[in-house]
Amino acid sequence: MYELNLPTFDFRLKKENSVVFIFDVIRKKFVKLTPEEWVRQHIVHFLLEQKHYPASLMNVEVGMEIQTMRRRADIVCYESDGGVRLITECKAPEVKITQTVFEQIAQYNMCLKAKYLLVTNGLEHFVCEINAEQKTYTFLQDIPPYKTA
Repeated sequence: MYELNLPTFDFRLKKENSVVFIFDVIRKKFVKLTPEEWVRQHIVHFLLEQKHYPASLMNVEVGMEIQTMRRRADIVCYESDGGVRLITECKAPEVKITQTVFEQIAQYNMCLKAKYLLVTNGLEHFVCEINAEQKTYTFLQDIPPYKTA
């Protein structure tokens, strides 16, 4: 798989009929290993191990409906009060981060109303803080840790 611009982690793989699967610690099951899933699992582990986001407040592939269309946010991290803290959109490493990707996560945020948005392809990472009252956003240098932001 690809080398990413993220710390490595101890992952569990299995192979069935020449298809490789990776264990998702949030969904607690093996899922097909695709380039996007490789990025998603690295981000999940980064948030858990480096930024101290609680696994109990994290969901993967969160479904929602936007203008009668079903969509799924890759990773959603919640506050202890149930509010949404962070939405993450993961792309495969070969996918460029474009305005279209930002528009996609902005649509998700119209439903979820997160404080932070993260877009990554595992090589480039963009995180911004949303000020809903002023309807503005600010790009940040790093993902805020769970406890302090």
